[in-house]
Amino acid sequence: MRGFHRWLQRVWYEGDKSGLILLPLSGLYWLIITVRSLLYRYEVLKTHAAPAPLVVVGNVTAGGTGKTPTVLWLVEELRARGLTPGIVSRGYGGSRSGTSMRVDPDSDAAVVGDEPVLLARRGQCPVAVDADRIRAAEMLVEDGVDVIIADDGLQHRRMQRDFEICVVDGARGLGNRRLLPAGPLRESPRRLDHIDLVLINGGERGTPAYRFELLANEASRLNGSLSRALQGFRGKTVHAVAGIGNPQRFFDLLRSHGIQVIEHSFPDHAPIAKADIVFADDFDVFMTEKDAVKLGRSLPDKYWFVAVDFAMDADISNALIERIVLRMQHVDTKDA
Repeated sequence: MRGFHRWLQRVWYEGDKSGLILLPLSGLYWLIITVRSLLYRYEVLKTHAAPAPLVVVGNVTAGGTGKTPTVLWLVEELRARGLTPGIVSRGYGGSRSGTSMRVDPDSDAAVVGDEPVLLARRGQCPVAVDADRIRAAEMLVEDGVDVIIADDGLQHRRMQRDFEICVVDGARGLGNRRLLPAGPLRESPRRLDHIDLVLINGGERGTPAYRFELLANEASRLNGSLSRALQGFRGKTVHAVAGIGNPQRFFDLLRSHGIQVIEHSFPDHAPIAKADIVFADDFDVFMTEKDAVKLGRSLPDKYWFVAVDFAMDADISNALIERIVLRMQHVDTKDA
């Protein structure tokens, strides 16, 4: 599986021509999403309104783009303006995504999914998972939520939304611009023309869009006994474990702090067991925060996770949040 994943990354982002054999499957995928879009356009398939104003955060590519930190940024900024945000997620990778479940910081990631547990820990807000995200949204409103953020719901057409945010990886962009599986695209690039807000994660400064960065300053032991500045590991060699959409971003982040990295990449949302991160030497083991939630807290001191935070120019960030809040107020007024 890991070899297949690495091959796909070469096809999507490095120009490996062997992926051309997948073009017929991409044609079939295009037909399916086109027919589905038409069915929603002509109301053969029905959309359903959420019980509160709803902001969708997603992407048009498969794999990680920085969506989770963007959701956490939204939660923090909306709460600072007197709103009570909550998060709905499908709970990808969990075993119980077919029913509504509340997620708390100590929920089992194997049951509800790794990202919902991370969102509950970092966001300190109500989180609910369900393949039927409207049903999950109703649960959140029962808990007092007045603004709903849908994590990775851009392609979930059944759910009406009041504001759409798409996150694009500034380093990898849209890859070879082909649809799945010959390329990373879930939808046509033209979809970006109809989204309320496109955010660019990293890339070159001066990018003609709203750009943000993911910053990390410290590592924390999984057992909770210590946090330490990343600069304190400068010159040291560590094992770096990443089961995210773009593991290279995590490895490069560690190297930017002068850390020597032995790379261990896993597919996005891959289950990672303790046996997978036991190595023959005594080097420390670093991992992403999303991977840490899969492993629990009962690990020796040598196991660390690195949390990342959304960072954007404050004036731009405030202007964007005000734009979203105004849309939410418009929805409330219209419903009244």
